Amino acid sequence: MTDTASVAEAPEKRGSSARWLALAVIALAQLMVVLDATIVTIALPFAQRDLDISDSNKQWMLTAYTLIFGGLLLLGGRMADYLGRRRIFMVGLIGFAAASALAGLAQNGAQLFAGRGLQGAFAALLAPAALSLLSVTFTEAKERATAFSIFAGISAGGAAIGLLAGGALTEYASWRWTLLVNTPIAIIALVGALTFVVRDVPAPRTGGYDVPGAITVTLGLIAIVYGFSRAAEAGWTSAGTLGLLALGVVLLAVFVAVEQRSSNPLLPLRIPGEVNRGGALLVALLVPIAMFAMFLFLSFYFQNTLGYTPLKAGVAFLPFPIGIAISAGITSSLLPRFGPRPLMLTGAVLGVIGLLWLAQLSFGDGYALSVLPAQSLIALGMGPLFVGMQAVALHQVEERDSGVASALLNAAQQVGGAVGTALLTTISVQVAKNYVIDNQGLGDLTARASIHSYDVAFYVGAGFFLAAVAVVALMIRDKPENLIEGAEEGVKVPMTV
Repeated sequence: MTDTASVAEAPEKRGSSARWLALAVIALAQLMVVLDATIVTIALPFAQRDLDISDSNKQWMLTAYTLIFGGLLLLGGRMADYLGRRRIFMVGLIGFAAASALAGLAQNGAQLFAGRGLQGAFAALLAPAALSLLSVTFTEAKERATAFSIFAGISAGGAAIGLLAGGALTEYASWRWTLLVNTPIAIIALVGALTFVVRDVPAPRTGGYDVPGAITVTLGLIAIVYGFSRAAEAGWTSAGTLGLLALGVVLLAVFVAVEQRSSNPLLPLRIPGEVNRGGALLVALLVPIAMFAMFLFLSFYFQNTLGYTPLKAGVAFLPFPIGIAISAGITSSLLPRFGPRPLMLTGAVLGVIGLLWLAQLSFGDGYALSVLPAQSLIALGMGPLFVGMQAVALHQVEERDSGVASALLNAAQQVGGAVGTALLTTISVQVAKNYVIDNQGLGDLTARASIHSYDVAFYVGAGFFLAAVAVVALMIRDKPENLIEGAEEGVKVPMTV
């Protein structure tokens, strides 16, 4: 092994092609993790019928993944720091492949939910390791901006790609392949990781794993996410929902107290405490709430209202990843010049306009004039938001904290997605019921009530984008030269080849 100063330059010495091949491997793994949150959405009714899953339990096909994923991300990030990012990345790939096979071959609901939970657990290892590997692989400013834009585009567009892939696999193969497809992809990524991803030296560990902190934050996040998910079925004022949310808040308060006193904290509070990173993390929490509103209710609109097949419904989402790819590419060239603040503001404002446009859906509207323009605006806004958010959340983070910082960013997005699904589903159900009561005798009442409920959900989603505008305006203060300086410095991680 060479000394720290020389091995820190290993990514550059390996050559540009090796770094970009490593990015391809990391991006493939990230795509698999992100799209798995939505790829089963279109397949859910088919799995429910085949495995005889009750209506009250069908939500677990979605929430078993997001609950465990969000709850274990901080621990996964710290394990990546202490045990090696490349090592944890490969363990995550192996476990994700096995869990996907278990879920895809399930013979009953319990096996399916167990497989989805295990997918979430290994995704909690995989996601923070992938993002921190990206930070240490690209240390030159221009290349780093390009790599982050590619990664951000995949992170933002993966949910829509999941809907497209889920529709195609469900229609032409089986709902089981929405899960089984991950196994060969993970194996390919594992071979690529062994070949192209640089082996890093773990950060020195002077203490334990902060077990009290790991337990309290994991259980706290699970309680909150489960509470929000349960609200969609039991209501916001039910004893179970309020009890879970209260328990989650108490456990997270205990977690903060533990971290303040721990000599080796799971989450050093200096990470979210810095104003720019704190703002980026708040944006990471708010944006998925609105995003999941769009995916969830447009999926219903396409299939239930417009009568689209699963594949056609997936194709209808294609403008979203295309728009993100375009805007993320443009953002990568503008970020070093203008900095993150104006770009993120532009993205959030486009999100507000797009969801307000979607909220004008009415009975008899079609796709081309009502959905497509609004969806395109939101997609163009997501590139600047995600590229800027990820760059700010991770820049100038100390090497020993890069894994946990990546995990915190991912956790904010997962919790935001779960909050959005539960909150907006609950609102839309109540709005639809009230519409039916108030409009008895109206023709096509069920369809009209559904569209009205989607509109209200889109308005609420626009409100969360508006909150993101305020957060960016008040908290993202980095100047372009500061961001470039942080990118040039990189995350100095000892490497060995």
